[in-house]
Amino acid sequence: MKKSLIIVGVLAFSTVVAGATSLSKTYSYFTIGGSTLSQIEEQLKARGPRLGATGQRHPGATNMEFTTKIDYGESDGWCRVQNAAVALNAAVTLPRWRATKSAKQDVRLVWNILERDIKRHEESHIIIAKNHARELENTLLRLPRKRECGAVQKLAETATQRILAKHDAAQIKFDRIEAKNFESRLLRLLDYRLEQMEREALKQ
Repeated sequence: MKKSLIIVGVLAFSTVVAGATSLSKTYSYFTIGGSTLSQIEEQLKARGPRLGATGQRHPGATNMEFTTKIDYGESDGWCRVQNAAVALNAAVTLPRWRATKSAKQDVRLVWNILERDIKRHEESHIIIAKNHARELENTLLRLPRKRECGAVQKLAETATQRILAKHDAAQIKFDRIEAKNFESRLLRLLDYRLEQMEREALKQ
């Protein structure tokens, strides 16, 4: 379940006092049909969001944009970063299954587990991005002072590129691990849900 990552690092002089790392999330959905697991899989492959990097479709996707605003200030012949704020905008695309009357109970059960796992996966991407946005903000605030603001800006640009590259690598690593463990994770979730259902049935 690889994800599309749109990384934008915007460096700008700002007179606005910067705040803490901010996060904005939006959700959109695509509808799939099918009454069997194989049909659902085919629908996900046919209707899922297409990633620009690979051209392939996936069950879900998260497009992320980082916007960095920096306030530079000069004092006693020195220039430093006075404030820095990183805003993260995440656009999440998730599937919605239009269950048919012919869909059996076990198919509905597996879908419910799969749907939650897809959403968890996308939310995990956002957590990774927010952690790196916070790291970027803290790094910018700790940049050393320089005689010229242009020199501080170059340090800020280098730091931004380095941390965004680190973020990108972390997202790719996460996808690789998730893909490798997908089947075993789904089976564990299914076993857990079946145990829950058995306990609930015994209580009745």
